[in-house]
Amino acid sequence: MSHEPVVPSFAVITGEQVAQVLTGGEPQVVDLVEEVYRLHGRNSTVNPPSYFLRFPDRPKSRIIALPASVGGEQPTDGLKWISSFPDNVASGIPRASAVLILNDHDTGYPFACLESSIISASRTAASAVLAAGRLSPAERPRRIGFIGTGLIARYIHHYFEATGWTFDEVGVHDLSDAHAAAFAQYVNDRPGSAPAVVGRTAEDVIRNSDLVVFATVAATPHVDDPAWFAHNPLVLNVSLRDVAPEVVLASANFVDDVEHCLKADTSVHLTEQRTGNRDFIDGTLYDVLEGRVEVPEDRPVIFSPFGLGVLDIALGRHVHDRLREAGRLGVVEGFFHELDRYGRTGA
Repeated sequence: MSHEPVVPSFAVITGEQVAQVLTGGEPQVVDLVEEVYRLHGRNSTVNPPSYFLRFPDRPKSRIIALPASVGGEQPTDGLKWISSFPDNVASGIPRASAVLILNDHDTGYPFACLESSIISASRTAASAVLAAGRLSPAERPRRIGFIGTGLIARYIHHYFEATGWTFDEVGVHDLSDAHAAAFAQYVNDRPGSAPAVVGRTAEDVIRNSDLVVFATVAATPHVDDPAWFAHNPLVLNVSLRDVAPEVVLASANFVDDVEHCLKADTSVHLTEQRTGNRDFIDGTLYDVLEGRVEVPEDRPVIFSPFGLGVLDIALGRHVHDRLREAGRLGVVEGFFHELDRYGRTGA
């Protein structure tokens, strides 16, 4: 039965509310991320290129717009607006901040604004854990190493724990000794966690890890020796720009979306520029989920996720709907004021 579209209410959802919804539901978030990857692979999403706002006076900083639309049972459109200001860290505040706008599928009206740094970190971590599960050999990695020890690394570690992964050792390396020590302390304070060991160099951690997580703010590759990966680890190239083309070419490579990932001077984009082709890409995570490609075990495996906005939209919608069901939405009354074409008031 058709129905007349109506203007939705508008809600503001805080980071505290987001955390309350997502904490304890990490396995469900991983399942949701898998579902969205499958929708994306079936062309049931719209995920245009991200738009990077850069600043001549602040070259290390940027703000990125990720518009996206997700189909499926809860079709939703929206936009993530996320900033990355690395100098924030020295001031004791997080590097990234973000908001997410969700738009009604029928009217286009925005119906929610969510604090989105937690959503962004959660979908990034869930994507990493999903990829690790699907790209790992039958015997799961026992030693995990983190290169870069910020909030994203913490979320990835947490999602591994919350979804039942166990390790014998957690390697840690960061350009900041203080940050490496703080992350190691965080890991060691977790009940039942494997011991964290701070590596003197990135090479030390990589050579001693079966699963390597890059979660840095590196703008250009700093890991260029394929010999560091001679033991064929699984590499989650979350920060996208750490490994040089030499390492990429010596590995099997999987991405979340080919067109998105091969741009903005990512490791795989630099490799395409060097080789003039994309033959080194073995497939997408969707290809793996669908059983279209096999994951080799005779060389390193690198997963490079550009980070699809559709994941943020779907997870934001999930948070919104759970709060609505619980009667906890913070609706802003009268947010939309001009609702008559000719300014008439009353019914």
